[in-house]
Amino acid sequence: MDGTASAKYSPARCAAAGFLALNLPSRLSLERLISIVETLRHRRIEVDVSESLNGGSVCGLWLSTDSTEIILHAPTPSALHRQQFILHELGHMVLRHDELVVSSNYAETLFPNLSGEKVSRILGRSDFLDHIEAAAETLADLFAAAIRDSSLEPRSFERIFG
Repeated sequence: MDGTASAKYSPARCAAAGFLALNLPSRLSLERLISIVETLRHRRIEVDVSESLNGGSVCGLWLSTDSTEIILHAPTPSALHRQQFILHELGHMVLRHDELVVSSNYAETLFPNLSGEKVSRILGRSDFLDHIEAAAETLADLFAAAIRDSSLEPRSFERIFG
């Protein structure tokens, strides 16, 4: 991929496009964002803490079923960390990263001389997954800023208009 193509599909551009496509309201909370993503995905979203996630290399996990999106996150005493874990997984949903995953059966048809498992391992060590994670985290940061700006609005209004 040349420099122009990689800039066109950069994680920042993907995240910005996903954020703008949502046309979010000026007042946004985590709960409202979850509701918006539920509508987008046509599935209920459940969020729960998972003691098996240690908060080290994996802080959150997104599982998708036919009727439910499940977000599991590492235990944390920080509400901001919890929110960021959730926003990151919502970023994957909005960017439809589940549609980018290549199954091992399909990978075998693309690369008939390699096992599907080997192809998955190769893709896992490539920039492909790094770009996916960077796009989801960048979108999570955009969501966090929108939520933070929404929470500041009433205080600013009150400060100006008393």
